[in-house]
Amino acid sequence: MTKDSFIGTRHAQPPIETEAIHIGERVEVAAGAGAIAETLQYTLEEPGLLRGAAALYRLNQFDGYDCPGCAWPDPDEHRSANEYCENGAKAIAEEATSKRIAPDFFHAWSVADLTKQSDFWLGKQGRLTAPMYLPTDGSHYQEVTWEKAFSILARELNTLPNPNAAIFYTSGRTSNEAAFLYQLFAREFGTNNLPDCSNMCHESSGAALIPTIGVGKGTVTLQDFELADTILIIGQNPGTNHPRMLTHLQAAARRGAKIISVNPLRETGMVRFQHPQETLHLLGRGTPIANRFVQVRINGDLAFFKGIIREILEEEARRPGEVVNHAFLREHTQGFEDFRQQALHVSWDEIEELSGIAHAEIREIAQIAMRSKAMIACWAMGLTQHKNSVATIQEVLNLLLLGGHLGRPGAGVCPVRGHSNVQGDRTMGIWEKMPDSFLDSLRNAFGFEPPRQHGWDVVQSIHAMEHGDAKVFFGMGGNFLSATPDTERTARALARCNLTVQVSTKLNRAHFITGRQALILPCLGRTERDAQPAGPQFVSVENSMGIVHSSRGRLQPASPNLLSEPKIVARMAVATLGSRSRVPWQWLTEDYDRIRSAIAKVIPGFEDYNQKVRQRGGFYLPNGARENTYATATGRANFSANPLTGVHLEPDQFLMMTIRSHDQYNTTIYGLDDRYRGIYNGRRVVFLNPEDMREHGWQQGQPLDITSHFVTAAGVEQRTAASFLAAPYDIPRHCAATYFPEANVLIPLDSVAEKSNTPTSKSVVVTFAPSTASSGAA
Repeated sequence: MTKDSFIGTRHAQPPIETEAIHIGERVEVAAGAGAIAETLQYTLEEPGLLRGAAALYRLNQFDGYDCPGCAWPDPDEHRSANEYCENGAKAIAEEATSKRIAPDFFHAWSVADLTKQSDFWLGKQGRLTAPMYLPTDGSHYQEVTWEKAFSILARELNTLPNPNAAIFYTSGRTSNEAAFLYQLFAREFGTNNLPDCSNMCHESSGAALIPTIGVGKGTVTLQDFELADTILIIGQNPGTNHPRMLTHLQAAARRGAKIISVNPLRETGMVRFQHPQETLHLLGRGTPIANRFVQVRINGDLAFFKGIIREILEEEARRPGEVVNHAFLREHTQGFEDFRQQALHVSWDEIEELSGIAHAEIREIAQIAMRSKAMIACWAMGLTQHKNSVATIQEVLNLLLLGGHLGRPGAGVCPVRGHSNVQGDRTMGIWEKMPDSFLDSLRNAFGFEPPRQHGWDVVQSIHAMEHGDAKVFFGMGGNFLSATPDTERTARALARCNLTVQVSTKLNRAHFITGRQALILPCLGRTERDAQPAGPQFVSVENSMGIVHSSRGRLQPASPNLLSEPKIVARMAVATLGSRSRVPWQWLTEDYDRIRSAIAKVIPGFEDYNQKVRQRGGFYLPNGARENTYATATGRANFSANPLTGVHLEPDQFLMMTIRSHDQYNTTIYGLDDRYRGIYNGRRVVFLNPEDMREHGWQQGQPLDITSHFVTAAGVEQRTAASFLAAPYDIPRHCAATYFPEANVLIPLDSVAEKSNTPTSKSVVVTFAPSTASSGAA
């Protein structure tokens, strides 16, 4: 617990549990028989054999439901009978579990007592089954009817001083249909306060991509992975966060493509991979994936890519017209000369210092890039959660532009989303800064004038609650408290609200760190049948490659008292807006085809939505950059000339990043083992370079207190989290890694990326001190 604990008897952070942690051997091959065994065990423990088998049978199939885990796409044509990974199977098992939380659970457990439990324990209690209400000064949630729940919500919304005192947050698992209705309600209510989980992850990607190539999404398809000769995996751990991606990387590696991992950590998934469906290979050592591992310092990516680019430009000067793709530059780009002049004046000493990579190694990687005829650059949050993230991503784009690696087969950008429909939610209008063209279309379709003032993103929303400007927080899925930075500060901000509302399938800590009143509204999961007056319904989602496809639940709902997310939005709208609304809410949700028809009137690319989404595998959204058409201010792809920046540490300081364990998905904790990193039966560890540990006299398993340091105009802010066990790991000197959400308490709310305002969860300056706690580990 930090020194600044949540007001009262509730705990915003999970309890410190380190006694049972074991630091042991790492599993050196990703997936394989271990993944099969984990999947079987987890399925038996949660839904059971029969329900679990039924759930997995339809997962990611053409007539089934989309995995609620990551956003990696499904094959367009052939799909195997087991089109899922270990973590996808765990996500389904979590949702399809046979465990139930009946209302009497909340009679037995007070809110304060529930906050003393671990996040893992909370998630293991089962599915929520009824709406619950926590009254002002109440100690226990109590069951209420849906009518009562919507009455409470409508009362609080309608007594706000203005619509901008409400915040409507969205998690990425929300379907297109629910997301469209949700933003429609918020805007008819009168606000653009629509923060979402993308604000905390790939906001930096959009901020870099849109001014550069005119679209905030990736430009590649799965077919491009079959054609690429070079694939960069930057700040990404596919083996844990997007395991099905390894299938395509394995195929690329087998045909000889160069795969380069740029990551402070040498992750197991990039070392070797055993495909669980290749039974003849399960006893072997697996397929080597990455040809090269470039272990940059944390936040060293910008310097590293500037070094590659300088090498390319210097080689171009030696061999004019033979290195850079001048035809592509002439026909499709703008700003090359300004970029070139700036790139050639970056000093090699600074590049080496900030990247942690020697000039000779940078030259070797640059030579691979110069030889490439079809390069894909993939990245995830290892690139997006730094102060200079937007500049770093634009430097990656500069590299691709130099070689003409856009608008042709086997080449392009691939920001890999970590949530199954986070990209679709943004397409549907879940953004605090939607353009006027979208708002105009909304007005024309529904006959009301949407607000034009930009709303709040996640960080701004926390500030608004903290300052008393926001009084109602509504969370459409997710775990806002644990996903956000600066846990204690976020908790105090939420506590200032009059009402906090969470639409959820299972318990999480956000249900207990609440405003003066709180509601839990249980919803259908993606695997469950959604029966409406017009008959069984399906929803649709968009994956990381811009493919929109259907998802049809098949399982019996966990409770007859659950509502679908579209129905929850519609009933909230009817209760709140009443006769003031111009939208036929109930009519829309009787048949989701009606919602999709409305979407088709508002959002380009969704014409004939109901017909196209019923096609086998769905349909691709338009993507101009994929065709070398750039909707930018210049009508071309734009080079960026960003200065080289980095983090300079004091002698006793480290740069820390937060990461997922292999046994978690976002804030959902599946288990307490991270076999790929050698951590068992716990999570409160900090990964450190063995030389740093020896230099400071720290032993494996020694508890260390971590203090973060954030420089502001008023001085240095410090936050402390106690008792993280030191674990030696292959990580650059003066770097550290910890699991989130446990380490989120150390991330300053005001430490954000330039231009995107994303929390800098991958760049936290910290120091360590031996803990006064008495626990340790082997």
